[in-house]
Amino acid sequence: MTSNGYIITGPTASGKSDIAHRLAHRINGTIINCDSVQIYRGIENISASPFANHPITDEIDGVPYRLFSVLPLSDQISVAEYLDMARREYADAISAGRTPIFVGGTGYYINALINGISPMPDVSINSRARARELVAKDIIAARSMLPDDFTATDPQRVARALEVFFETGRHLTEFQNMPRIGAVAPNAKRILICPDSGLLRERIAARIPQMLTGGAMDEAHLVIKSGWDETRAIGASQLCRFIRGEISETECIENWITKTNQYAKRQRTWFRTQYNPDIIINRAGTDADVDEIIAD
Repeated sequence: MTSNGYIITGPTASGKSDIAHRLAHRINGTIINCDSVQIYRGIENISASPFANHPITDEIDGVPYRLFSVLPLSDQISVAEYLDMARREYADAISAGRTPIFVGGTGYYINALINGISPMPDVSINSRARARELVAKDIIAARSMLPDDFTATDPQRVARALEVFFETGRHLTEFQNMPRIGAVAPNAKRILICPDSGLLRERIAARIPQMLTGGAMDEAHLVIKSGWDETRAIGASQLCRFIRGEISETECIENWITKTNQYAKRQRTWFRTQYNPDIIINRAGTDADVDEIIAD
């Protein structure tokens, strides 16, 4: 058992969740989510969660699962808030004599687990509401209030930068340049599951029709009803556009597959330049790979 735990990551559809589950069985592990979409409840198929078509419980096949499907779609969560939740689950696993195993593909969550985050000010409800209202009304105008070195375009990240500015009069990038604090698992063993792009494309093309028949369409109706930002999850955006009659079913599926492949490519780039794994598995993992992880 590695008391520092493991971080298992890889591109979407790489099979990282399967390897994490096999490892957890072998080493008395607790699996802790580090995927920014799988943390939400009600979109398990769209997010390719381990709980897709599975009752949402505290465990799967005897393995404890934490931070999956814990937030309603009405909630927002910052990286700092995720880190606090992850720290509690990590400590609870260690206290219970279990090995923490983080699994997911969200780079900024993984980076925070390993390196911590820059100190950030508390933000009032008024500043947060004001920022989100402006972003929803005119994101171009919102971004014009931020400095040139803030390059993010995602509405949630723009709103986060804006609320910090409204609260403090200082830009988010100033705080980001401060020394980082609060790393949860800086010494965890880092595993990368990264099959070649051809195999990933095959797995993605096969998986998306299964997600559709598994209930993703019903989840997209829930996304629309909740007002959740559909652009935050590949698949949700395409399905919502199909439901509204903006694209055909064929276009929905084709665009979903294309966007997922593009995301997998971006993930591979991030892992290559930012992750520094201890073990790289360049195929869909097997029990022999779990043996290697344990023996290393």
